[in-house]
Parts: sequence; C-alpha cells; structure tokens
Amino acid sequence: MLGCAAPLPPVQAGLTPAQMDRVGRRIWQNECAGTVAGLTSWNGGEDFASLGIGHFIWYPAGRRGPFEESFPGLVRHLEARGVPMPAWTKGACVWDSKAAFEADKNGPRQAELRKLLAANVGLQTEYIMLRLQRAAGSMTGAARTRFAALSTTPEGMFCLIDYVNFKGEGTNPKERYRGQGWGLMQVLEDMRGGTPAAFAEAAKRVLSRRVANSPPERGEQRWLAGWHNRCEAYKLPL
Repeated sequence: MLGCAAPLPPVQAGLTPAQMDRVGRRIWQNECAGTVAGLTSWNGGEDFASLGIGHFIWYPAGRRGPFEESFPGLVRHLEARGVPMPAWTKGACVWDSKAAFEADKNGPRQAELRKLLAANVGLQTEYIMLRLQRAAGSMTGAARTRFAALSTTPEGMFCLIDYVNFKGEGTNPKERYRGQGWGLMQVLEDMRGGTPAAFAEAAKRVLSRRVANSPPERGEQRWLAGWHNRCEAYKLPL
C-alpha cells in the first residue's frame, strides 16, 4: 500500500552544488543549445511559446493543448524567490502566434526576458526539481521502486530531472495519444532494470510509441531521432 511505502528522498538529495549547476547547464544545452537566444523560442507547428532553460510552455489567451502549461508556474516561483518579474509575464502569452512572436524577437520584451532568464538558471533548475518532487508523490509499485533506485546516483537524478522537464510527469490524463502517455511515469513503468541505461532505453521506447500514436498532421516523426539522442545521453556521467 502507498501509505506503508518508505518516503522517497528529496530530489536535491545526493547532488552537490556543482552537480546542481551541471544539471541546469545540461538542461539548457538540451533545450536551447546552451544559447541565450534560445531562451525565448516558438517551435514550428506549436501553439505556444517555449521559454527558459526548460522551454517552459506559455499559451496565448484561449489556447490550450495536450501539453501542460509551465511558464506561469515559473513566474510565480521566481517571484517567490525574490526575482521581480515584468507585469506582462503574469497573464496569458502576450504573443498570439509564432509570426507575432518572431516579429518581436529582437524587441524589448524578449530581450528583457532573455536577460532575466539567463541570470536565474539556478532558480529555473530548482523549479524543475520541484516539479519532479510533485511527480514523486504519485509514484506507486514498480515505478516508485525504480524512481528510488535512480535517485541514489547523480546520473540517475539527472535522468529523472531532465525527463520530467522534457516530457512531463505522465500523470496528466490530457497528455495522451490514443490513451497512452509519454511522461516520466510511463518510462519508469517500462524500465527493465534500475540503471540510467535502462531508463534511457525505456524512454526511447516510450517516445517511439508516442510518435506512432501521434496525429499525422503534427509530423512528430521529424523529432524522434533528436529525442532518442537526448535519451542516449542519459547513459553518460553527469
């Protein structure tokens, strides 16, 4: 029973400050190629802006999709940690399309936001870790056991932190194609072993299934090779 299970360790457990910094830098590299310019993006075929080291999702007013919005939560987290945020970041996305976003790429709002985000990499990493901690509370059975096993090494922690930012917790019923999810929960359930290498292989299987189940008009096949390369890197030392 869940109520009898041992508590999972805090997500920061076992990571030194230097390792925490490397986690944030690797996430930034994975999502934005480690560039300041990449901190404000709007990917082709998407209905939302992708902002920060984690490409946190921000939807325009009246727009929602199968992916959980995460930028408003980051804004609240940064403010709670003493970072003053521009008033325009506190509602719906101020750009209503990719075209509008790109037209304003070099404007004062995006320049201000990139500067702010580049100066607060550590707090963005902390926000991602808090998301992982929420996910940990919903783990049961084999997924919980594998989560705990991965949590014992820095490399395993990086797998968990990066993937929950990359594809979510896997607990949102709206994040499904043909009834099947692609988040952290699904990867943990699909693992064959408790190592980062086993996590990497399970993640590739889950993402391949997502693409196979995805609406053809999204053209997700074009992303799969890059997704698999990202997962392969989970086998490397932190």
